[in-house]
Amino acid sequence: MGGFFGVASRRDCMEDVFFGVDYHSHLGTHRGGMAAYDPELGLQRKIHSIQNSPFRTKFETIFDEMKGCSAIGVISDNVPQPLLIRSRLGAYAICMIGAVNNENELMEQYLQHGGGHFDAMTGGRVNTVELIAALIDEKSSFVEGIKYVREMIDGSATILILKEDGNLIAARDKVGRLPILIGKDDDGYCVTFESFAAEKLGYTLIRGLGPGEIVEISAEKGMTVLQEPGKKMRICSFLWSYYGYPTSSYEGVNVEMMRYRNGGIMAKTDHENGRDQGIDYVGGVPDSGTPHAIGYSNESHIPFARAFIKYTPTWSRSFTPNRQTERNKVAKMKQIPVPDLIRGKSLLFVDDSIVRGTQLRETVEFLYDSGAASVHMRSACPPIMYSCKYLNFSRATSEMELIARRIILELEGEEGFRHLDEYSDGNTERGRSLRAAICEKLHFKSLEFQSMEGIVKAIGLPEECLCTYCWNGKE
Repeated sequence: MGGFFGVASRRDCMEDVFFGVDYHSHLGTHRGGMAAYDPELGLQRKIHSIQNSPFRTKFETIFDEMKGCSAIGVISDNVPQPLLIRSRLGAYAICMIGAVNNENELMEQYLQHGGGHFDAMTGGRVNTVELIAALIDEKSSFVEGIKYVREMIDGSATILILKEDGNLIAARDKVGRLPILIGKDDDGYCVTFESFAAEKLGYTLIRGLGPGEIVEISAEKGMTVLQEPGKKMRICSFLWSYYGYPTSSYEGVNVEMMRYRNGGIMAKTDHENGRDQGIDYVGGVPDSGTPHAIGYSNESHIPFARAFIKYTPTWSRSFTPNRQTERNKVAKMKQIPVPDLIRGKSLLFVDDSIVRGTQLRETVEFLYDSGAASVHMRSACPPIMYSCKYLNFSRATSEMELIARRIILELEGEEGFRHLDEYSDGNTERGRSLRAAICEKLHFKSLEFQSMEGIVKAIGLPEECLCTYCWNGKE
């Protein structure tokens, strides 16, 4: 994943961009970067690894190193960015959030027909942002170039560009899989992924971009629409259920409130099916599972309790280490029990999702080791059947890393993949067998997933406006 923040202002904006990007730190752990434009210095750029220390500590000296009234910054969970580009369109800085699945094909096509070269990274990979820039530069304007990118890539691209005149160009993905919001203050404008980042820095949100919309932003001239929005939208549902920040709103729907509704819907379903009996406490798998659990508790009237707490002062993110084994170990070490809330208790936990199941199995074992009588699990979304190919948020490099896929293969072989809709539905024989097998493997007393209808209802937008690819494969 990733997130960006940019400013075009009549005053020095480095402080706003520094804190604005920092407010997107929950969206990535790989690299952070900033680029600025100053009439005397021109375009400047800094990129740092944030794998073992947060963005703020790596960029705390930025005010002595860069200056400008226009700047952009990005949290990247993939390639180094923003990049500085010089082309026939001029000099500019560019960053991008999304995924390009056909990058090798596009690279070969570009090299064969256009010549030139790319800066190769370790293993021969090309920086996706550089590839996007190369495609843009094939056309005679930024707008035509961005439209060309959308035609050529298999995936998604939400783009922010800082031009050498200090203006910003913001382009939302063609079907709006991620948001772009515009804020305004007395001196200029900001572009942000997270709504609260703009608001906390004193900007008033004026509107979000529509799917495929492209705008140019100038501190002096305001915002100019370069490409009108399209009608088709497929915004990522996981914004609300998992990686969106609780205080943010997307398409007018607040994340925290959606999670309360989602938990309430799961609790009502459990009650109707008699699955909420004998539970002593409801809790969330921290942190993003917690608001779903609060909603479950409020609806069911089963007491909410934090049976274990994550130790975050030094281990703020369980996925910071590069190796999965190290991530799992850190995740386990972070879990500190509250024995009085665990010993002899029947506990129901809500997690935002169940992807691989590795860390969740260790969490359950930790709870039983701490004296729990039984551990029930609820997933705040349907079973994940497909690896995300638009945003890469699930980190699964193969669909067989997904626990639902692995279990289906064990139960029925490849024939089972022809019946994924049945396995997703807990009311079918296949759906019940999937849940029973996951319970056995991960040591749950019971397991249920939120239904597709339930999560769509909790979000409150029409299903045709939501990307649900990871659950049902619909593009």
